[in-house]
Amino acid sequence: MPKVQKTPDFLQRLAELEEKVADLKRAGWERDELPFFPTSFNGLLYDDHTSLTTVWETVLSPRTASLALGLVLIGDVVSSTNTGGDWQVVFNDTTVVASGTVPATFAYAFPALTLDLTPYRADSQLKVQIKVRRTAGATTGGKYGGGGSIGCSPRYARFL
Repeated sequence: MPKVQKTPDFLQRLAELEEKVADLKRAGWERDELPFFPTSFNGLLYDDHTSLTTVWETVLSPRTASLALGLVLIGDVVSSTNTGGDWQVVFNDTTVVASGTVPATFAYAFPALTLDLTPYRADSQLKVQIKVRRTAGATTGGKYGGGGSIGCSPRYARFL
């Protein structure tokens, strides 16, 4: 087996190591994606509850200053009645860090957020939930029979 002889110069080896670490950090910034997991068996999660219900969640170690999160939401249409609703992003089951509405127009909404993780950097884990609820629309029929539904899915989640 061939042997590789290391450079005896400590400062040269240290400089090479620092360069490799810097390259790894830059590569991590480019593709540091965070997966979210559905809380039911559906692909694009639909929810027809009138109270806020978690449809996507994940647990992360907050090692960066912020999280870029993109969502896609759409209401339902039942017998020509459009469904609208609300959405929220919640940290640790209680802290609402972002919220918005889903228009009752049967059109997609694409909110893009940058969430501040600075207050949570000392924590070993942080639970992130995406919640939705129906606020307007049909009360019967729809995707699951309970009225119009709100469809929700994360488009991207990146550490910045």
